[in-house]
Amino acid sequence: MSAGPIFPWRRGNRFELLIDGPLFFPRMLAAIDAAQHQVDLEQYLIESGACTTRLVDALCAAAERGVPVRCLFDDFGCQKLLADDRQRLLTAGVVIRWYNPLRWRRGVRNLYRDHRKLLVVDGEVGFVGGTGSTDQFWDPAAAVSPWHEVMVAMAGPLVADWQHLFDRQWQACHGRFAWRPRPSPGLARLPLAPAVGTGLGRVAYADAQQHRDILQSLVRAIRGAQQRIWLATPYFLPTWKVRRALRKAASRGVEVRLLLSGQHTDNPPVRFAGQRYYPRLLKAGVQIFEYQPRFMHLKMVLIDDWVSVGSCNFDHWNLRFNLDANLEALDPELTAAVAESLHADFAQSEAVTLAQWRARPLWRRVQQRLWGWLDRLVVNVLDRRR
Repeated sequence: MSAGPIFPWRRGNRFELLIDGPLFFPRMLAAIDAAQHQVDLEQYLIESGACTTRLVDALCAAAERGVPVRCLFDDFGCQKLLADDRQRLLTAGVVIRWYNPLRWRRGVRNLYRDHRKLLVVDGEVGFVGGTGSTDQFWDPAAAVSPWHEVMVAMAGPLVADWQHLFDRQWQACHGRFAWRPRPSPGLARLPLAPAVGTGLGRVAYADAQQHRDILQSLVRAIRGAQQRIWLATPYFLPTWKVRRALRKAASRGVEVRLLLSGQHTDNPPVRFAGQRYYPRLLKAGVQIFEYQPRFMHLKMVLIDDWVSVGSCNFDHWNLRFNLDANLEALDPELTAAVAESLHADFAQSEAVTLAQWRARPLWRRVQQRLWGWLDRLVVNVLDRRR
């Protein structure tokens, strides 16, 4: 293994897809309750409420029984974590570090955010996906969560790499530029995904403006697709490389399906800005589905048998400013579970056709044009600052 920042593929892992908060939050809390040696939580979005109360209870109980508990929280994403909850954690002995605290003097640097969602317990059990800790992801009193999300539970040698990723960022938060952690031992180049396998997994991640193997891996997987590309993301502002790769894959006969947010979204401007890409994708043969029942927040990709699940939306905003991390896996059981989940979501979605797109009302055309223009303008300005 030569010196480099890229994680290799690991064998001998076990994965389980957990769909929606009522399933994955109790499992995560149970893991914290059973912790004996260490609990590490990296989180972007935390808001005080019923969900966070249960999480704080579990973290405090673990710390009070002598288990070291470390929490790496994004300062912007946790603005709605009330002072009482923060104090409860500190009083119980939980150690908290805040990623990139907001300061007006930092200007554009305030845009750098830790968008990862990761829980590692005892270095043996891990959870990764796209959930925050809010009542939208899990209301303990409700049978169905308002937001549709997934997490993956895992065990095996791969958990050590997730632990390393957390430790690396934990130390980087001591520095002035927390979004530029020091290089760590690993592969120098992106490893080829095995053709087949069981229990294979890899950590793919992004450090803002510094390291983007998470994007490189996705583009390579799209380019090599033979049968299907199913991609789910709530905020569709993909990079030019991703858009081109999707169009080329569809034109060579690969089934390309996009699962995107419908009318239920927490950010309508982003939805409208992303819709400007619909025409060229549809003309190339890409199928676009907008999820209807509720807000679809999951970030999940299935390309042939290759799976990617995590926090990254694969958009140019995430990749420019955010720390993100995805699990990449080759495992028949996980692949089948992801395929089944996405198939069910497509069935609850509205297909967007080129004819419908051309017949859209004037008000939608105006919003798409306005937000699309603003998105391009801001990106161009930021590109000139590099």
